[in-house]
Amino acid sequence: MPRKLTDLNADALRGVEIAPVEPFTFVSADFRFEVEAFLTKPLAMTGESKHPMITIIHGGPHGAQGAAYNFKSQFYAGLGWATVQVNFRGSTGYGQKFADAVFADQNGQEALDVLYGVSAALRRNPWIDPERLGVEGGSYGGQLSCWLITQTPIFKAAIPLAPITNNISYNYMTYYNQYEEMEWGMRPHQGNLMDVLWERSALKHVAKAKTPTMLIHGENDNDVPIAESEQFYIALRDVGVPAVMVRYPREGHGLREPKHVVDLMERSVKWYEKYFAP
Repeated sequence: MPRKLTDLNADALRGVEIAPVEPFTFVSADFRFEVEAFLTKPLAMTGESKHPMITIIHGGPHGAQGAAYNFKSQFYAGLGWATVQVNFRGSTGYGQKFADAVFADQNGQEALDVLYGVSAALRRNPWIDPERLGVEGGSYGGQLSCWLITQTPIFKAAIPLAPITNNISYNYMTYYNQYEEMEWGMRPHQGNLMDVLWERSALKHVAKAKTPTMLIHGENDNDVPIAESEQFYIALRDVGVPAVMVRYPREGHGLREPKHVVDLMERSVKWYEKYFAP
């Protein structure tokens, strides 16, 4: 039997209601994998209530999400919003074959894993409002957020943080110059990879985007240079999609300063509320 060893957050969580988190699985679009996802239910549910749902996409792509305490999910739950987190192929924790399945296929089947997870959550939980869906994520999660809004109009609002939006420009600006070689098997100038990388870039497909998007980026990000958000922001505005870009000074790949973290949470709530309104 598991035995609790610590209670380090007792003071912070005293009197705070924790939203339940439920794991579920579904079969991937290509029938290769059983994919796991985690649904955090909103607080203050009733038998008749309908609730928005935010898809939160992890980074990596070899990160993972799980039953551990997730601050953003719990924060949104307190507002009456559900969240779903899909451990798409490429995620850590499901064996080497599953982790390797994203190799040379970024913005491919793993993006469909996320959409199938959203679909499964909607089918199994009729209290989720399909007209109030959001999507967000950082790093690779930001990349997939940008990609998905060029592939489907189901999301009413998006908040990508530090996304790669142009696989080619990214390769020649980041200090991870060998990232493409590691994840695609060769460098962009070799074979036909340059064409493949452009085809799998959200920027190429921006004319299909309909989702209002708030891009978030740290000005000192060396992992994913801020130009990746800047060019996608300009492209979204060019095609008439409501878009704003928030730049955080001194920040690198993700936000660290507490006042910036709080500021982003407040901005996120206002962004979703604006586009979730009936």
